[in-house]
Amino acid sequence: MSDISARQPVTPGHILKFLTQVPVMIAIILSLVAVLDWANFMPIVQFASRAFLSTLPFLLVAVLLIGYLKATGAEGVIGKAFEGREVQMIFAAALVGGLAPFCSCQVIPFIAGLLTVGAPISAVMAFWLSSPLIDPPTFVITGSVLGWEFAISKAVFAVSLGLLGGFGLKFIGKRGALADPLKPDYRKSTCGASKFKGQPKWAFWQEQGRIGVFKKEGLSNLTFLGKWLAFAYVLEALLVTYVPASLVVQLVGGEGVIPIAIAALVGAPAYLNSYAAVPLVDGLVGQGMSVGAAMSFMIAGSVSSIPAMTAVFSLVKKQIFATYLGFGIGGAILFGIIYQMIAAG
Repeated sequence: MSDISARQPVTPGHILKFLTQVPVMIAIILSLVAVLDWANFMPIVQFASRAFLSTLPFLLVAVLLIGYLKATGAEGVIGKAFEGREVQMIFAAALVGGLAPFCSCQVIPFIAGLLTVGAPISAVMAFWLSSPLIDPPTFVITGSVLGWEFAISKAVFAVSLGLLGGFGLKFIGKRGALADPLKPDYRKSTCGASKFKGQPKWAFWQEQGRIGVFKKEGLSNLTFLGKWLAFAYVLEALLVTYVPASLVVQLVGGEGVIPIAIAALVGAPAYLNSYAAVPLVDGLVGQGMSVGAAMSFMIAGSVSSIPAMTAVFSLVKKQIFATYLGFGIGGAILFGIIYQMIAAG
């Protein structure tokens, strides 16, 4: 029989580690809502559940693809395909991102997959920044409500922001920074580097060992990314429920550069997917928000919302997270100022 007195004592560090586990944090948040504001408990749960279910198909495709690449041994081959083509990849990623129908959270599983197979972080950042901003349906909705000049400018800014982030990260990377972007926690949740060498075996299901890798990779990635996206959508539900639009109006009204910068800083934590943003921004413009601030608000809200930042923070190291945030907010301010000058001219 083991000696009970020899057991390790429970320390504050153990308690903190338990409380900061993602499922525990979700349970605590929802429990507090249930106790303090029961009337909004079910709406918040339903909002977060619907948002997560809308992302689930993208998540499943991404984790199955990661599992397939690991099981076939193709990740090394794909990683080599990116070598020596970084500039072309940045341009392609920014352009493709501008057409991809992903919000800032839905793009996370695909970013994880690209980084896992060795895609250059600069090209990944280009896709990461441009993807949430515009896609064909959003372009049409934005043009019909806010005007076609605004919609076309936003589409150009989406690709430009991707290029700015991609080439900016390429420049920083040349100085030895930002290598190996994935967090150790994420790496530990997967099998790590491929155990299969040589030519990929595309029909991996013919070997039991490869089937095991496929199952392990798929489940571990689904668990890791799924729990963080669920947490992100709970935070989004809280923001939508408890942050009134009137407060936003008070903060971002007025003309000049300062309101544009404030709009980016306010838009960053506020959740604004490309569809929900359009009617809200239209109302804000009607209440005195400048068009430059409106552009800045939409860009920052789409790229750097709290749900998106939560998911990004779980995946990549602090340097990459800070760089992503800097490009997102800085780019929003820059393009807001540019659009204000275009509109004024």
